[in-house]
Formats: sequence, C-alpha cells, structure tokens
Amino acid sequence: MSDALKNVRCPICKKAFDWHSNPESRPFCSERCRLIDLGDWLEEKHRIPDTTPAKPFLTPEDDYS
Repeated sequence: MSDALKNVRCPICKKAFDWHSNPESRPFCSERCRLIDLGDWLEEKHRIPDTTPAKPFLTPEDDYS
C-alpha cells in the first residue's frame, strides 16, 4: 500500500486523514467537509470556466422561428 495515500489533507479543513478510513466522504475527511464543498458549488463559489465562444446577438437576417 502506498504511503502517499495513507495520509492526505482534506481540501476544506486541511486536516490530515487516512485515505482509506472513510471512503464515502473522499476526497474529504468527513461528511461535514463534503457538504461544505457541495454548498460552495451550489452557491456558485466554484465555477468551471466556459471556453465556448459567446454567441452574437440575433440580427434581422437571423431566422427567429
């Protein structure tokens, strides 16, 4: 078993924990930290950048149907 995965840090509280101790909450140390992260996503504190080009406004030549 790799020692690198034995002790990892929680991305929320930075507490060191054993990767194999609580598989349901990974990569977080606990259910609490997992829910804090979920709340941050729901409040849009985290975002995945959109790299698609912006669509230009419709012009009179566009089909409006």
